Amino acid sequence: MKTVKETAKKSASYGGLTPEELIRFYRTMYTSRKVDDREILLKRQQKIFFQISCAGHEAILVAAGMAMKPGYDWFVPYYRDRAICLALGNTPEDQLLQAVGAATDPASGGRQMPSHWTSKELHIVSPSSSTATQCLHAIGCAEAGRYYKNHPDAAKKATGDYREFKDVVWHGDEVTYVSIGEGSTSQGEFWESLNTASNAKLPVVYVVEDNGYAISTPVEANTPGGNISKLIANFPNFHFAEVDGTDAIASYEAMVEAVAYARAGKGPALVHAHVIRPYSHSLSDDERNYRSAEELEADALRDPIAKMQVWLIREGILDADGVKALEHEVDVEVQDAADRALAAQPAQPESIFVHQYSEDLKPTDAIFATEPKFEGEDRTMADLINATLHDEMRRDERIVVFGEDVADATRDEPLRAGKLKGKGGVFKLTSGLQKEFGNDRCFNSPLAEANITGRAIGMAVRGLKPVVEIQFFDYIWPAVHQIRNELSVMRWRSNGTYSSPMVMRVPIGGYLTGGSIYHSQSGESIFTHIPGLRIAMPSNALDAAGLLRTAIRCDDPVLFLEHKRLYRETFGRAPYPGPEYAIPFGKAKIVKPGRDLTVITYGAVVPRALQAAQKLEREKGISVEVIDLRTLAPYDWEAIAESVKKTSKVLVAYEDMKSWGYGAEIAARIGDELFHDLDAPVRRVAGLDTFVAYQPILEDIILPQPERIYDAMAELAAF
Repeated sequence: MKTVKETAKKSASYGGLTPEELIRFYRTMYTSRKVDDREILLKRQQKIFFQISCAGHEAILVAAGMAMKPGYDWFVPYYRDRAICLALGNTPEDQLLQAVGAATDPASGGRQMPSHWTSKELHIVSPSSSTATQCLHAIGCAEAGRYYKNHPDAAKKATGDYREFKDVVWHGDEVTYVSIGEGSTSQGEFWESLNTASNAKLPVVYVVEDNGYAISTPVEANTPGGNISKLIANFPNFHFAEVDGTDAIASYEAMVEAVAYARAGKGPALVHAHVIRPYSHSLSDDERNYRSAEELEADALRDPIAKMQVWLIREGILDADGVKALEHEVDVEVQDAADRALAAQPAQPESIFVHQYSEDLKPTDAIFATEPKFEGEDRTMADLINATLHDEMRRDERIVVFGEDVADATRDEPLRAGKLKGKGGVFKLTSGLQKEFGNDRCFNSPLAEANITGRAIGMAVRGLKPVVEIQFFDYIWPAVHQIRNELSVMRWRSNGTYSSPMVMRVPIGGYLTGGSIYHSQSGESIFTHIPGLRIAMPSNALDAAGLLRTAIRCDDPVLFLEHKRLYRETFGRAPYPGPEYAIPFGKAKIVKPGRDLTVITYGAVVPRALQAAQKLEREKGISVEVIDLRTLAPYDWEAIAESVKKTSKVLVAYEDMKSWGYGAEIAARIGDELFHDLDAPVRRVAGLDTFVAYQPILEDIILPQPERIYDAMAELAAF
């Protein structure tokens, strides 16, 4: 019989793992492989519809799961991470329910492909199929944990009974895990995340699972020098480790050290694990087309399952009969899980739209219809947006504001000493926020729009309320990947388990006299085409204040489009309506009643349409009704229909290019559903189908002007 001392010595040689833990380690690895194998069989039987495996990655992933704390730490995985999810507490049945697309699939309700893990209880954040986007979500998750440590009142509010995500927790020393394939380290979001993790010394543990291939592209064609560790070695504040990810003990030791470093607050860690891929990239791929038989045989000799089985027997932890009994037990468990999954009811049609938007605190709710309590003199749209941000940040400590140049001064000592006025955004709309609320509530981001958006998603998942700024709509495009594939779909793809209710403020539009191509863009129709995203575009100061407050307080992600030309216009000024004034989304405003013709518009075209309508009424006696939509998703179809039925003639006016623009859908729906109420064809006035030019003579022709709107109204009225 072994003494306690001998047992401790043996355990130390096993990386600190006891024999019982080593058996559990192997059991989890073997379970992961058997679930892969069962899915492959089911796919070949056409009982499931896609398969991508974790095979060859099991050792490093089980090591990561055993080195961390489920339901305490946070996990932002990717699609090869079956084994860590099992180690954290996922079951084979959980995973197979996703494979069959069952209604009871706990990860997505049959909405996501297999291998898209999600668990609120285990803190596994819903991933997408996109590569590297998850790295920025991990950054936001880690930032939220640090924020709650310093702002306990915000943590209490994030767990309040009015929030859908009711169990946000923080411990002060939690670590965020994020994994990525070596091929995906080519993506910009990976590097953007390293930048922020390093700068902020965040407790993030990266695992790079390097199986040598990005589908069919070998590592030497993907990564300069063929080794990602060499490229990232100079990032400060990082702990780096490179390990044989097929060796269970070495992997566990590396993960324990990395997690301890991050948990101690020293900074982020990255473990570069060399693993194998014994199966093809997915069942849609055949690696024999690009990998030699010799290479595949060499990988087989490093199979982590076989290696650990031999090691357990050699060390006397299990004998051959013990291994056989364990594997038989797992085989039966996986078979039974597959049988139950196959018998489960598939996801049903009535579930399609469930969780596309919040069922709690919708921006369309009547609770947001409040009366103004005016204070002081008329102020500009810019002034009222700034005042609203100040009031909302005073009300809710969960709100953080960040983006490019939004802070008053990152180096704030001279600011606090009164030596600097501060910047507060290129348009000054965030002026004073940092000075009043501090550097951790209003701060500058790197010049990287995906970084801003991805981090905000991670923060929002954990209950913060980010209000971020994209400096110009013209530069939003690097963030579109995060907006379309992550932000808008988080709630739907996780079947309501997670959501990302944040506000993205974006200055938009032209009429700037010299704004040119890269400071005059519209393009709202691209975003109104995205389910799950709410979009506001006010035309005046009062609406900007009311809609922004609704955007911040509601439980959906909101793209808040602020027309730059309107920021300081005389048109639409108003006194501040008070700290509770809000406007529901989807409620248009009739800015001028009329009986002969309806004009539907929004944004900077509103004052131009109003000017044209007033002139037409003065000169020709034609009464024009001008409708300001105010929000584009949702929009007020009832107000449109009521007006069109009254006037029987309609013009849709918008700033963006005419072809494929937002107004085209409005016009099409009117023609489709209100055809019998029309006395004339639906007309559109919009920008020309080209870019906005720098020379003001050209800009005036390209963008819709009051004269062009006037002419279209007159022609339509005479039809």
